[in-house]
Amino acid sequence: MRILQKKPRTLRPNLHLDERAKTRMDVKFVENFSASKVVALRDDVKGFFEQVFGFTPYKYQLELADLFEKNQFTAVRWCRQSGKSFSVSALLLKYAWEHPDSYIAIVGPSRRQTKLNIRRMGGFCRKLPVQQGLHVQKTRITLPNGSMIEAFPNNPDTIRGPTFKVIWIEECNFIPNDEELYDAILFTLGTTNGKLIATSTPWNTDSLFWKMFNHKDYSDFARSHVAWSDALEPNGPLKPGIVEKIKRQFGDDPQRWRREMDAEWAEDEDTWLAQSLIVSCVGTVKNCGEDLQEFSPEANYQGDFFAGLDLAQTRDYCVLSVVERLNDKLFLRHLKIFQQPTLYATVLGYLKMLQDRWGGFQKIRVDFTREGPSIIADMTNAGIDNAEGVNFSVPRKSEMASLLKQRMSNHVLLSYVELGEALPWRYLHGA
Repeated sequence: MRILQKKPRTLRPNLHLDERAKTRMDVKFVENFSASKVVALRDDVKGFFEQVFGFTPYKYQLELADLFEKNQFTAVRWCRQSGKSFSVSALLLKYAWEHPDSYIAIVGPSRRQTKLNIRRMGGFCRKLPVQQGLHVQKTRITLPNGSMIEAFPNNPDTIRGPTFKVIWIEECNFIPNDEELYDAILFTLGTTNGKLIATSTPWNTDSLFWKMFNHKDYSDFARSHVAWSDALEPNGPLKPGIVEKIKRQFGDDPQRWRREMDAEWAEDEDTWLAQSLIVSCVGTVKNCGEDLQEFSPEANYQGDFFAGLDLAQTRDYCVLSVVERLNDKLFLRHLKIFQQPTLYATVLGYLKMLQDRWGGFQKIRVDFTREGPSIIADMTNAGIDNAEGVNFSVPRKSEMASLLKQRMSNHVLLSYVELGEALPWRYLHGA
């Protein structure tokens, strides 16, 4: 019986090379077509944002783009969640794309925060028409036209050297050494006649950001102000339902509502902790030798740790704070706010995990005003060591508050948390 064999297929490398070359030509054609389309949108901010970045800008976002285009200095005071970081990220990436060899810097309260804006810009980068020569890193974006956007720490010495075309000061009202940083920034823009844009929600009035909006010496700043009422749907991203809930929850703190949502300064003269004092406790290269970073609960650490635990289940939040004592100073290393409703078993499991990974705590102080000694017994049974109950009586609260303020004033207590996130300082009673 004769077995029929298939004739072996002939490999024709030239055919595959031709197909590959054709594919490359098609890709090149699409890239060139997209690039020419982007060039045509150079003077059309709305069209650029819609057709390239894929979002429809609100009216106040377009007004900001116009201010940035026509002015050298721009100050942006918008309420929370109105899209100021999103808007400026898109605006500066567009500027870098259209202006070759532009060096753009992002500075803020810490490098950790400025890196978040690099990440946000990285999302927009994926929508640009030409990807060859485009590199997105954790702290830097390099574009094919030679432009570069880089995140910098809050350290005037690192800003003085380079020459920038644009500098973005993010969360300007929460920068501890704002005057010194601003002096360094001005000199870097001197030879390029570059632009500066400062964004923030209001905080303390003895600040550079306040001067940008109110002082006569800063009259050359173009100013953009957006309150919550300006950013409600359909004119902005804020939803009326959640805004009403926030306003109700801020009922006991009208100054906070005025700052966060009206985007107005509302520093209470009777406030026990001055806002400028709170800002000064953010750990930066300038005041503690590094930009403090949060310790990850997934990593292992060794140190002289103390924890404070404020228990709550439904009406308030259950919060755990961990500080490290190092060279006569206290560094906030971790802050965990548990979701509501809170199960104590979840809290104790989380605390046990940190204890095992971080080599234990010198002491864990727990507010057991409502729960009583039983919660300490539960912690002991769970294998959590060195727990100690604290009854939050009025004299005890006064004592802890006075000690907290003293440590803040003496620059003994430093935190990684940006204070625009409304850091609950009252939970730092562990040490």
